[in-house]
Amino acid sequence: MKNIIKTAKCVVSILYVISILCLTELSLSSCSQGELEVQQNYPFEVSVMPVAKDIARDQTVEIRIKILPNGNYQNTQNYLRYFQFEGTGELKHFNDPPYLPNDSYSIPDKEFRLYYTSTSEVSQSFKIWISDQFGNENEIEFQFDNKD
Repeated sequence: MKNIIKTAKCVVSILYVISILCLTELSLSSCSQGELEVQQNYPFEVSVMPVAKDIARDQTVEIRIKILPNGNYQNTQNYLRYFQFEGTGELKHFNDPPYLPNDSYSIPDKEFRLYYTSTSEVSQSFKIWISDQFGNENEIEFQFDNKD
């Protein structure tokens, strides 16, 4: 009987040591990467306030745009580029020089205003692409009919 009790105590001690070793392995293996994973790549949507449908030559239209990210990563950098495929005009941000077609420009804020000035007497169409450094991109198309 003493042998059975002694054997049972030995088995319980071995199981206790094995369970402590397994718990130690699990707790140490979860820290093996050394860094906390931070999600940086969040898709986003773009909200645009309504704009006029008609525009006259030398008239300026304000375009209000807001970038709505699906997550919050403070170091996200957004970019804007545009291409005008019908008519002529200038697109710019506040008092900056007019944007050149297909060039990429950094956007400092999530909410901003662009100003489009017509330089022609025909209908005008252009697209704006807003992207981030992770490859997410949204496209917005604008079309203005001639007022004259």
